[in-house]
Parts: sequence; C-alpha cells; structure tokens
Amino acid sequence: MRTLVHNLGMVRFLAALAAFAFVTGSVGQAADPAPPRYRWHNAVVGAGGFAPNLVFSPVVRGLAYLRTDMGGAYRWEDAAGQWVPLQDGFAEGSYYGVESVAADPVDGNGVYLAAGMHRRGAAAILHSTDRGRHWRVHRVPFAMGGNEDGRGLGERLAIDPHAPATLLFGSRHDGLHRSDDRGATWRRVAGFPYAGLGVPEGRRTNAGIAFVAFDPRPGRRTVFAGVADPGARGLYRSDDGGTRWQRVAGGPADLLPVKGVIDRTGRLFVAYANGIGPGGVTDGAVFRHAIDTRQWSDITPDRRASRPPGGYMGLAVAGDVVAVSTMNRWKPGDTLWRSVDGGAHWRDLGPGSTRDVTASPFLKQGDDHAEFGHWIAGVAIDPFDPRRTAYTTGATVYATPHAEAPRTTWTPWVAGIEQTAIISMTSPGSGVPLVSGFGDIAGFAHDDLSRSPPVMHLNPHLTNTNNLDWAGRAPQVMVRSGNRHAGQAVTATLAWSGDGGHRWQPVVARVSGTPRQDLDGNSPIVVGADGMRFVVSLPTPLVSGDRGRTWAVAESLPGSTRVVADKSDPLAFYAADFAGGRFLVSRDGGRRFVVRSGTGLPADLSPSAPRNRESPPALLAEPGRAGHLWMRVGTRLWRSTDFGARFVPVPNAPLVEIVTLGRAAPGGRDPALYVWGEQGGVRGLFRSIDGGARWHRINDDDHRWGNRIRVIAGDPKRFGRVYIGTDGRGVLYGDPVR
Repeated sequence: MRTLVHNLGMVRFLAALAAFAFVTGSVGQAADPAPPRYRWHNAVVGAGGFAPNLVFSPVVRGLAYLRTDMGGAYRWEDAAGQWVPLQDGFAEGSYYGVESVAADPVDGNGVYLAAGMHRRGAAAILHSTDRGRHWRVHRVPFAMGGNEDGRGLGERLAIDPHAPATLLFGSRHDGLHRSDDRGATWRRVAGFPYAGLGVPEGRRTNAGIAFVAFDPRPGRRTVFAGVADPGARGLYRSDDGGTRWQRVAGGPADLLPVKGVIDRTGRLFVAYANGIGPGGVTDGAVFRHAIDTRQWSDITPDRRASRPPGGYMGLAVAGDVVAVSTMNRWKPGDTLWRSVDGGAHWRDLGPGSTRDVTASPFLKQGDDHAEFGHWIAGVAIDPFDPRRTAYTTGATVYATPHAEAPRTTWTPWVAGIEQTAIISMTSPGSGVPLVSGFGDIAGFAHDDLSRSPPVMHLNPHLTNTNNLDWAGRAPQVMVRSGNRHAGQAVTATLAWSGDGGHRWQPVVARVSGTPRQDLDGNSPIVVGADGMRFVVSLPTPLVSGDRGRTWAVAESLPGSTRVVADKSDPLAFYAADFAGGRFLVSRDGGRRFVVRSGTGLPADLSPSAPRNRESPPALLAEPGRAGHLWMRVGTRLWRSTDFGARFVPVPNAPLVEIVTLGRAAPGGRDPALYVWGEQGGVRGLFRSIDGGARWHRINDDDHRWGNRIRVIAGDPKRFGRVYIGTDGRGVLYGDPVR
C-alpha cells in the first residue's frame, strides 16, 4: 500500500513538473538567457514596384535619390555601386510613401523628403545633412499622398538655390507652403492665388500644386508653380522668390501641368496630361516657356492626329538634352523621347532599344522579353554626363550609360532596391529556403536569396499569391491560391507543385455538375502531410484525395472557413470557425469535420477572423509533431498538444499580431516561436525558444521598416532564420549573429 501511495505521489510530482516545464521551459528546453543579435538582409528580387521619380544631385557627381510610393527612399552613390534604403529605422509607416524628394542645390550632403502615404496619415518633411543617414523629422499640418493617384507629379518640394534655407512645397489640398528654416516650420503663402480644394472624402484625391521650380540663374528670384486641379489648372509665376504670384498666360488651355523643370539658361519645360495618373491619361503635350521673353513653344514629340492615346509625365533636362516619357500609353506601350536641341527635334528611344533584365528576370513576366515599361512617371538625366539616362516604371527602374546610341540597351538599375508588397510566404521542410507570394508579381521559389529568381510563379500566372502551403512529410509538394488581373484569361486560381514551387500545374476545384466557386481569388488551399490530399475553403468547401483529380464536399465544415493541415498526420485537418466560436477537427483526411468541445479556447474567436483573403493564418500546425498546434486568439497565443482537444494559453507572450514557427534550438524540444507584436510598449519582432516562457526582441531601432509587416515565416531547416514579408520593402530575412 505504501508503494502504491509513493508511486501515485511520484506521478503527481512528475505531472506538476511537466506543467511547470511548459510554463517556464526549464526542463529539457534550450536556454535563451540574453537577447540575440540579428543581422538583416533583403531576399533579392530587384525593385518590383512603382517608383514615381528619381533625381540626380546637381552638385555631386554620381549621387542620386529615388522615391517610391510605399517603400521609402533610396540613395545611390557611384562609389558604393548600390542603392541604400534610407528609412529602415522609421517606425511611422506613413513616411514610406514619399511624395517628393529634393537634393540640395548648394550643399551636396543635404536632402529633403516630403513623406506621407495617404491624406489621412501622418505627414512630415524629413531633412538630412548627411545624405539620408540621419534625419530630422518635422511634422507638417498639410496632408500628403505619396501612394495616391498623382504620385508621379512633381517635384512638389523645391529648395531656393539662392537661399537654401528656404523651401516651397506645393500641397495637394492646402495651397502653397513656405519654410525659411530648412523645413522646421511652415506657413501658407498668402499671396499664392490658389488655396486648394481641401481634403476630400472617400477614395478621391486632388492633384493640387503639381510642381514648384526655382530659376537657378544667379541673381534671379523667379519661381514657377503648376496647378493640376481641373478648375484652376495652369501655370503661376513669382518674381520675388515666392511671395507674390500671378497666372501665366498661354500654354495649352485644356491640359494639366504635371511636371516642370527649369534649365540653366532660363527655359521652363512643362509636361502636360489630361489626368494626374498613373492611370486614366489619354492625351498630353510638352511645352517650352522662355522665362525672360515669356514666349511659349509647343515641342510635343508626337503631334500626329493618329498618335496613340496617352499623355506625358516624366521630364528631365541637362543643357540642350531633354528627355520626356509618355504616360499610360498602353498600345503600343510607353516610350521615351530624347532631344539634343532643346526640344526642336526628337528621337523615339523605344523602337531602337532592348532590355537586358538578367538582374531581374521576373520582368519578362513569363515572355521571352521585357516590355519597355508602363507608368513611366520619372525620367532623370545625369547633369555631369547627359548620355546617362534613367527612367522609372510601375515595376522597376531602367538606366543606360549611352542614351545617345542608335540602339540602346537598358538594364534594371536596382541593386539594393526591394520595393514590393509581400502577401504570403512559407519556408518548406526541405528544398528551397523560401517560397514567396507577392502582390502584382505573383512570387517565387527562392533557391538563392542573394539572386533574383529566374521566373515567377506561372501556370497559372496570377497577379497576387494569397496563400501557400507545403506537405509536412513530402515538402516538395506545395499548393498556392491567388487572384487574376481584371479581364485576365486565366482558367484557374489554384495550383500545385511537385518540385518545391519551381513548376506548377493548375487545379480546378469543382464537384462534377456544380458551378465553379474557385475563380474569385478567395479560395485558400492546403495540402495534407502526405502531399495527396487538398482541401479548398470555398463557400461549399471541397476535399480531394488525389491531388485535384476528383473532389467531394467536406462535410460539416462551414463555408469559406480556412483549414490547416497537420504537418505529420496525413489524415488530420483543423479549422477555427471564428463566427461560430468553434474548433473543428477532421481525422479522415478532410472528408468530415467534427466540433471539439471543451477545448479551453475563449468562447469568442472572432478577433482572430481573417480581415481579408491576404490575412496571415491565426492557426498553425507544428512540423514534426502530430497534433501540436499554435493559435492566435485576439492578441493572445494558445497551444494544443493533442489535436485540438485542449488548448492552454502561453502566459508570457507579447501581444500577438502575427505568429510563425521555426526550427527548434539545438537541444530544444519546442519550435522557435516568432511573433510580430508588442511587448512593454515596444512594437517589433520577438522570439522564444523555450515554448513561450521567455521572449526577446530580435529587431532593433535601425530595423523597423515602418512597422509595415504583412507576414512572417520561420525556417524549419535552419535554427534562428526568420523571414519578414513587408508592405513595401520586399522580403527581409534575419539570422542570429554568432
């Protein structure tokens, strides 16, 4: 009897010790006593998004700045040979939409950014005296729209070359503003005759003052501003440095001035369009205005009555060399015009050019060549070498050192630029380090994170990849779902791969005799651990046991409920019914789901419901251990080790926004946990390697990326490796520094 009591006591003791170990991680767990130091890199794709403009420094040879609509600003120096991101340390995401950039015309180390993503977000003028290494942030009372329509206009921010402490900013909604202390304080210019339309409601935006340009000639006090709001469109002039203004007569009466540049001989060049872009532009012109004589000249490159629809926007001048881009000319495509006599004669550079996209092969979009470009809002000419020319597009930045050549080769000028939005990504259990799902350019299988992948996801070629999954016991088998471009002739939005995401084949999820439900992009797909079973979350959920050849209805699974596949048990699938507050499990390969009662989860699961089809999953299955699950409920983290029969909270976790799992630490039992969230009032990326007992922040104040994080993924193959999918800075990955 004493032996039995003794044994029962030992059982209770061991059970208590096990419970203590789960909470504290003190038994059989890897230790994580100090915050690990991480080194961060971009997974290379090469640009990938819309850069509205770039400018060369007028006083430092080989120095240039690029502004993007959602990925911040970059600096190029010829000696360094790559673009350097300038805003990775910012916590304010709105500043990643850069409305305008101004390189100081006197001090080669000075640069300003007008930063503000949307009219309802924070807006500031950023000033640097060391080429963007450090910034002074000056909040401003006027709204900006660095990622709104009209973001290719400009430049709105201008520095007085004769009094470089003075800046003028042409706002979208609130007229013209002036600073005389290098951007620290601002006041509205009362003498400017147009006060703007005010901040609009809904999604509509205003162009307002599209550009401001100072006459650079010594002793001149002339300034021009172009207003691109339809009712007040036109050109305005000041001859006293910006205090008093008058409207300039002449020029095209029915077009909007969208870009203006003054050369060093006193000529103002203006690009016109009938819309602010980047879409909806069908007509345009280019004019030259002699500042001293006030004479206008129509120098539009293509004045044929049969010219294709489209306007002009990108504009650059260096001496008598002028370059201007078409805008929104879809057929036969946008192009660049170049003149060497101030606009008297032009050469179309498009027909005689080729694109060498070895640095960014995705630009071929599955074809055998890359297009010249679309949404060409920015053009730049090196003031120290007018042959060197660059232009920005909706997908990349192209440059050539020999724009004067009869046949010109353009290459992506993108080393260091990663300007993309990441929707989904996963690191499979073997094979490639990462498979990504991008917005607009589909995504990639990344064999080498230091090189742009050779081809995007094709067959089908989808705009966005909204979800990815891999089979836990057959990691080369993957599935993806996405959505199409409007009007795109694609017959499937689902696909599966048998070689780790390199090649795909379409999946059609439909029960014979029923209508298709899998074409609207809202069809998450998962694959069972053995790589044979697919479950698709449709209004009528479907399951296949033969990789999509035949389908059946998944019984008792609510419509459009996202499913998670166990990574070890090929018959186990899970789903959280967020609306009904229920946790469901299938142990027969997804054919039938049953409700788990008494799981310990909160009754209200709705805070974790996906906001849209791009929301990262709240429920995760742990690789290598059947029935081990982790789930975010609101901002708390929960865990189950018994196929969802019982969940217990992880007591010390940060406030969770996104959670992912990675490889366990050497000697560790539980996977590394990575959470994007908040702890101690600090928002960032946190890691635990002891089951959630202790957490450390692993990013730092130099790596905050505007807190614009969409998805994270731990690597199950390499301890410490974690991938971050940003909204504008591409894919980042971090490794602990040993």
